[in-house]
Amino acid sequence: MTTDRRNFLKLMGAGGVGASLAACSTTGTGLDKSAGRRVVVVGGGFGGTIAAKYIRMQDKSIEVVLIEPNRQFLSCPLSNLYITGLFPDLSSLTIGYDKLAANNGIKMIYDRVTAIDPAKKTVTVSGGTVIDYDRLVLSPGVDFRTEELDGYDLATTPEIMPHAWKAGPQSVLLRKQLEDMPNGGTVVLTVPLAPFRCPPGPYERTSLIAMYLKQHKPKSKIIVLDANPDIASKAGLFRRGWKKHYEGIIQYRAAHKVTAVNAKTHSVFIEGMEEVKGDVVNVIPPQRAGRIASVAGLIGPDKAWCPVNGTTFESSLQKNIHVIGDACIAGAMPKSAHSANSEAKVCAINVVALMNGKETVEMSGVNTCFSYLSATEAVSVAGVYVVKAGQIVAVPNSGGVSPDLSEAEAIYAASWLKNILTEMST
Repeated sequence: MTTDRRNFLKLMGAGGVGASLAACSTTGTGLDKSAGRRVVVVGGGFGGTIAAKYIRMQDKSIEVVLIEPNRQFLSCPLSNLYITGLFPDLSSLTIGYDKLAANNGIKMIYDRVTAIDPAKKTVTVSGGTVIDYDRLVLSPGVDFRTEELDGYDLATTPEIMPHAWKAGPQSVLLRKQLEDMPNGGTVVLTVPLAPFRCPPGPYERTSLIAMYLKQHKPKSKIIVLDANPDIASKAGLFRRGWKKHYEGIIQYRAAHKVTAVNAKTHSVFIEGMEEVKGDVVNVIPPQRAGRIASVAGLIGPDKAWCPVNGTTFESSLQKNIHVIGDACIAGAMPKSAHSANSEAKVCAINVVALMNGKETVEMSGVNTCFSYLSATEAVSVAGVYVVKAGQIVAVPNSGGVSPDLSEAEAIYAASWLKNILTEMST
């Protein structure tokens, strides 16, 4: 592990348990809820922070406990700019929770949830503390289905073939690998079958890696092996950008599903047969809801994601537990940061309504997603969503994609990140 990555892990508080006991223990912290009502929120990302904040904003009589293992949150959106050198460090992607907790009266527990008992309505953290709840909001993000990749070892493969699909040490590693790669080397990037977190993310990363190669290693190329039949989002705009800026650098191969890897030889295998080697190999594994969702019995028949009520985001499988963000099945809404923010607000309104015996409100969700194609140009997609016949659907003609690559969209993207992180941290 490099010095930079060691320092990063110290900064993020990877130990978690010691920090949690110092921040909030069972002695004198109000964790006995016999005197009132409590919502526990698990996961301090784009969904969890907003759910915690908006529940407290609407009803101060409800105690909110937010459980998160890290003392700082790192944004995956726009982390591709750090990976390819456009951001000098991770500071612009990083927020803490102190102001959020102080400004809104949220109790923070820095620890990892190890068990959820829906019958007893309790959450257990790795430090041993058991916390009871009236309602639970789960925003656990994603985990990886690495068992679908023959030869993938959780302990060693990511250190050789980084996924960088959770921002942090993996982002640092992938950036260093690109910097160390010889001019004339090959980058291989693999895209899993949808659905996965941030549908346009792999193609933004492809664009920015190609930009980096063009500027710093002009004899190099990037091969994209996409398990999907086509680019998953904003396909026309990505193709236009690649033709404009990176012709001859990007080799895009649709319907090429990687099913096996060999970290020792820096190889991936398409359908277990054709071998493709790279100097840098960015394997993005297929995904599922975060592990704790499975522990709590929230995963549906697809064995990957959590079915929910489209209006309240209450689990279809366990009462009094709501699932938001990447982990849930939200119909037409994509697995994006902005979707998680929107779902959290709707969920919070209806959690408060349910706890006060009031009628729930109709779901109205929004999403916008920006993607950089160069240092100064970006594109976006937007949509509005409602519930019809129990399903979340897109409102016809409510959104769409950018007409073209635009410097203005790049400015909007930077502003979007600043605004959404500010809302999460204050």
